[in-house]
Amino acid sequence: MDLWQLTIFVNVVEKGSFSKAAQAVHLSQPTVSSHIKDLEEHFGCQLLDRMGRKAVPTRGGEILYRFAKKLLSLRDEAQTALAAFTGKPSGKFDIGASTIPGGYLLPLVIGRFRESYPAVSIILSVGDSKAMVQKTLEGEVEAAVVGAPANDKRLVEQKIADDTMRLIVWAEHPFAKMAAVPFESMAKEPFVLREEGSGTRKSLETSLARAGFGVSDLTVVAQMGSTEAVRQAVKARLGISILSTRAVAQELEAKTLVAVEVPELSLDRAFYLITRRQRTLSPLCAAFCSFVVENAPKL
Repeated sequence: MDLWQLTIFVNVVEKGSFSKAAQAVHLSQPTVSSHIKDLEEHFGCQLLDRMGRKAVPTRGGEILYRFAKKLLSLRDEAQTALAAFTGKPSGKFDIGASTIPGGYLLPLVIGRFRESYPAVSIILSVGDSKAMVQKTLEGEVEAAVVGAPANDKRLVEQKIADDTMRLIVWAEHPFAKMAAVPFESMAKEPFVLREEGSGTRKSLETSLARAGFGVSDLTVVAQMGSTEAVRQAVKARLGISILSTRAVAQELEAKTLVAVEVPELSLDRAFYLITRRQRTLSPLCAAFCSFVVENAPKL
C-alpha cells in the first residue's frame, strides 16, 4: 500500500466510478482497477462494490476512506510546510462553508487571498452548517465558516462577520409596501423554510424562541434544502421567507424582491470560523484563517 494507491481509492469513492476516477488521476481504467485490487489484497477484504457503472464503498471501504483522507491531508500539510520553509508558499487545503458564507462571502475572501498566494489551491466544500461542523470534526476540512454557533467543546469558533436577515417578499406582495410587519400577520402567510441543519434555519429558530414563538407558529408550506431554492420559491410566489440579505442582494437592488422588518424578531446574526480544537492547522490554512478574520468583516 502507498499514498498513490490511496489517492486512487479516494477518487473512486468520491466520484463513484472507476472510469471517472481514471480520468481524474490520468490513468487507464484497468490500471485503476488493478490498484484497487492490490489494496483489497493488502487489507484482505473487499473495499468496493461494483454495481454496474457505479462503485460504492463497502463497510471496510468506508473505514479505509476516512483514514485515507486523513493520511492524504497530512501529506498535503507536509508539502505545504516545506514549501513555506523554502519561501515558496504553494499547495492546497480543504475548507468548508455553509450556504450563505460559501456562496456570498468566502469567494471574495479566497480571491483576495490568492493575490498574495497565487500558487495556492483552495478546495471549498459547501453544505448546511450541520454538515460543515461534522466535516470539521472528522478532519475532512481543516476549517469552516458557518452561519450559527456550533456550541461544541471540540471546536474553536470565532466570530468573523455580521449578517442581516430579513423577511423577504416579492415586489407585488402587500407586505412590500410596509416598513414593518407584525409577527402575527407574517405567521398567517404561506412560509418557505430552510431545512433542519442549516445556519439560516437555526438562527431563525433562535430568534423565534427569544420572542416566545416557534416554527409551529408559522404557516409552513415547504421546506427546502438550499438558500437558492428558497429564493426561487419566493420569486415564484410560493411563499414568503426569512433570508440573509446577502443572498438576495441583486433582487433587492432590482426591486423584484423586498426586505421587510419584523419588529418582534431580532434577525441579525453572525458568521463563525470553526476549527478542530486538537488539530494543528497546516501553515497555509493557518495563514488563510488569519486572513479571513482580518478581511471578512470588511466585506
